[in-house]
Amino acid sequence: MIVRILIERIGSALYAYQVSADAAELFADDGLASVAECLRAAIDGCGGTIAAAEVWYGGIVSGTYPLATIEDNAEQVAEHAVNTTSAVAEALLAAAPRSAG
Repeated sequence: MIVRILIERIGSALYAYQVSADAAELFADDGLASVAECLRAAIDGCGGTIAAAEVWYGGIVSGTYPLATIEDNAEQVAEHAVNTTSAVAEALLAAAPRSAG
């Protein structure tokens, strides 16, 4: 099974995550200090039937990873998620129509 890990910034230095499968929330937590910490906590809660996770940050999907990859490379996966979301936000801003004057 592949789950979805949704991570959101909820404060200046606080994050929350939710793990879901087939649109049903499995578990969640908040008040964590980083995106990487959210990823580690999320995969810690995943059982043996879960093979991979689709990682979302700020409403943008950054990729689907085997759980072992997230566990071994949480900082890199977190950095990729943050960078992907920033790049998409910049692209949307650049594509937005400019108001005249």
